[in-house]
Amino acid sequence: MSEANDPRAARRVPAGERVVFDGTAGKLVGDRWPAVGERRGPALLLHGGGQTRHSWFRTAAALAEAGWDATALDARGHGDSDWAPDGDYGTDALNADLAAVVEQVGEPALLLGASMGGMTALVTEGERGGVARALVLVDIVPRVEPDGVARIMAFMGANPDGFGSLEEVAEAVRAYNPHRKRPPNPEGLRKNVRLRENGRWYWHWDPAFLRVGDEPRRSTTHERAAAAAARVTVPTLLVRGAQSDIVSEDGVQELLRLIPGSVHVDVSATGHMVAGDDNDVFTSTVLGFLADHEV
Repeated sequence: MSEANDPRAARRVPAGERVVFDGTAGKLVGDRWPAVGERRGPALLLHGGGQTRHSWFRTAAALAEAGWDATALDARGHGDSDWAPDGDYGTDALNADLAAVVEQVGEPALLLGASMGGMTALVTEGERGGVARALVLVDIVPRVEPDGVARIMAFMGANPDGFGSLEEVAEAVRAYNPHRKRPPNPEGLRKNVRLRENGRWYWHWDPAFLRVGDEPRRSTTHERAAAAAARVTVPTLLVRGAQSDIVSEDGVQELLRLIPGSVHVDVSATGHMVAGDDNDVFTSTVLGFLADHEV
């Protein structure tokens, strides 16, 4: 599901330092890469639903080399962060967590968010203000395509009884993302799953994230997201996968109208998981945007 699934890529990334923040429902765990050279400010990298902070490691390390204190963060209920005791993974809960982290960081941050993480960044900045120094939205806009969302939800809910091996996990990822080359060794997928006492592998997130009946509470409506976007005034970049089934051209154009001065880039031969499909192009696109806008 990410570049972190390829152990050869992971070995090339310098290790970050583990950091822990107080979220509004428990601890939020991240990895931080301190800025190299002259510091430009903090950057927070927010993964998509069902992913973990490991999907951002290569980009975070590159941002640190460019002068950013870069932290890849596990959302509540994902990776090593605490699960919400009440099973609340709604928009308001995620927004409150992000605001709490930024408060602990001590200054507005460059926010890079993929899918769920991008929606969280967009709505939190639009509704609260003063959270973001700039926004990088990865394959997410206020108006998402329902068929694409349904495909993601079907993938996430397809194996409630887990997997018998990492090979089975790798095959499930390949089936969802057929244009992504399958890594020769599935060991890198250990970061996305956990082994339980029954000997089976399960995704590294709280099953309550997909609990039936919570979708209206968990999701952000188009109306709410659009209203938030219309209040965003910080530099904003939308990076869309050229093969995305989540973000349509209409969705792109609406975002560009809602946030005057915002920039849109398509990354060829990538889908919804843009940063994982072609991390080098994605990262260079982000660094170019930051340089052009003097963020």
